Amino acid sequence: MMTAAAALLAAGTATKAADVEVLHWWTSGGEAAALNVLKEDLESQGIGWQDMPVAGGGGTQAMTVLRARVTSGNPPTAVQMLGFDITDWAQEGALADLNILAGMEGWDDVVPEALQKFSKYDGKWVAAPVNVHSTNWVWANKAVLDELGIAPPQTWDEFVAALEKVKASGKTAIAHGGQAWQEATVFDAVVLSTGGPEFYNKVFVDLDEEALGSDTMKQAFDRMAVIRSYVDDNFSGRDWNLSSAMVINGDAAFQMMGDWAKGEFLNAGKQPDTDFLCFRFPGTEGKVTFLSDQFALFAQGPEVGKEQAALAAAIMSPNFQSAFNVVKGSVPARTDVSDEAFDACGKKGIADLKAAAASGNLVGSMAHGHANPAAIKNAMYDVITAHFNGEYDSETAVEELVNAVQINK
Repeated sequence: MMTAAAALLAAGTATKAADVEVLHWWTSGGEAAALNVLKEDLESQGIGWQDMPVAGGGGTQAMTVLRARVTSGNPPTAVQMLGFDITDWAQEGALADLNILAGMEGWDDVVPEALQKFSKYDGKWVAAPVNVHSTNWVWANKAVLDELGIAPPQTWDEFVAALEKVKASGKTAIAHGGQAWQEATVFDAVVLSTGGPEFYNKVFVDLDEEALGSDTMKQAFDRMAVIRSYVDDNFSGRDWNLSSAMVINGDAAFQMMGDWAKGEFLNAGKQPDTDFLCFRFPGTEGKVTFLSDQFALFAQGPEVGKEQAALAAAIMSPNFQSAFNVVKGSVPARTDVSDEAFDACGKKGIADLKAAAASGNLVGSMAHGHANPAAIKNAMYDVITAHFNGEYDSETAVEELVNAVQINK
């Protein structure tokens, strides 16, 4: 039976398929290994891959490069994007209409509505979701915890006690990279743990000024200051995967990072529950902050090109969704993909996502553009990272956060 992508390819000319040029920020070892799954899929169809990597998690640098390419009238075939960035480009009329392909392959039936909010614009599919990541994970070196008699902490107080025990042993308690998006990633989990999902949505989605200026928000900043006290002195500017390496090598006990970190552990030959542990940030068990890497397809003519159709179909195929996410550390963007091939952390991630979605505890990650538009997100970044670096005390940070939202609303 001919697939939808094959049908669209067959409808084109008989000339050799061209390359696809893909802009992305998957440059670490585990990420590159995951992306290679997609490259090989396309190569098997005779479609070449022009890689356009831009280092830096969160995509800020990538969006700067993209803007220059679009301004010059030469957009890439596809671009890795997150959340409201997709909406922004769709509003500019820059993205291709994938509705014919999506209809032929039944995407509406298998992609969760929370993701479709960003995959579609004005009723049209404009991006293909690759995965669902969640950010409220803690990664731990099992040998370090076993040596110190530490069980995975379930509450904030237990977490602080564990951090103190690690620090007293002479090891780094928290491996952290001093970049604004990384501090915001930690803040996602801290706010969810401190105030719960309703408070989280009030401050990050509804931008409720009373909640933003509340004592609960001050408590969240106070907890960020505690976390800062357990980070090593050389954290400034460190890339996230180097922080993962500190945990992998046993130089640090914990890292708070999205589930893409698992790819680094697997790439280093480590196994979950044997060499490393994965658990939800204390106080967020049963709750999930999510983001979805998606490939936005840029319009390159009045119709979707055959190479673009093949790329989108390859991304959305159940086989690719399983193979890619097994390597990447995330979970499939389709709800009909089996968890059979996934390891212990992957199975937990899939189960957590389903449970959180069913209970109303699935919330979009502010840090990764799934709670509010880029201007507000970036303004929040500035406040969060300034506080983390000691420029503001917690009370001032709360005031600055309220001001930042007022100015950028």
